[in-house]
Amino acid sequence: MSNPEDIEKRMSRAVQSIAQPAGHFLTETFHMIGLFAIGAATVWAGAVFFIELMGKGRASIEDLLLLFIYLEIGSMVGIYFRTNHMPLRFLIYIGITALTRHLIGWVNHEPKPDMGVVILAGAILILALSVLVIRYASYKFPSGPLTQDRGDLTDTDPGVKN
Repeated sequence: MSNPEDIEKRMSRAVQSIAQPAGHFLTETFHMIGLFAIGAATVWAGAVFFIELMGKGRASIEDLLLLFIYLEIGSMVGIYFRTNHMPLRFLIYIGITALTRHLIGWVNHEPKPDMGVVILAGAILILALSVLVIRYASYKFPSGPLTQDRGDLTDTDPGVKN
C-alpha cells in the first residue's frame, strides 16, 4: 500500500506537469498578443499623424522628432518580437528624443525660456551618459549566453558581446 505522502507528491507532480506547459502557453500567447497590439497601435498612431502632417502641408522639427519616436517604438517592438529581449537603449533613445522634442517646443513657444531649458538639457545629458554606461558595461561585462525564453532587458547590438 502506498504512503499518503507519496500519493500527494505524485499528484502534485501530475498537476505541475499539466499546469506548467499550460501557463507557459498562456504567457506566450499573451506576450504575442501584446506585441501585436503595441505594434499595431504604433503603426496606426504614426499613420494618422503622418496623414495629418501631410494635410498641414509642412513639417516642423517637432513633427519629425515625433515620427522618430514612432520609428523607435516600432523598432523596439520588432527587436523584442524577434529576440525576446528588450532593447534597453531604445527606451533611452525614445526618452532622449521625447525630451529633445519637448525642449525644442519649449524654446519655440515660450517668450522667455527659463531654468526649465537647463533642466531638460541636463536630463538629456544624463540619458546620453546612461547609454554610454550601458554600452560600456555590455562590452566589458557580457551577460553570457542568452536564451530565447528569458525576456531579458539587455543591450542587443550585434557588435557588443552578450
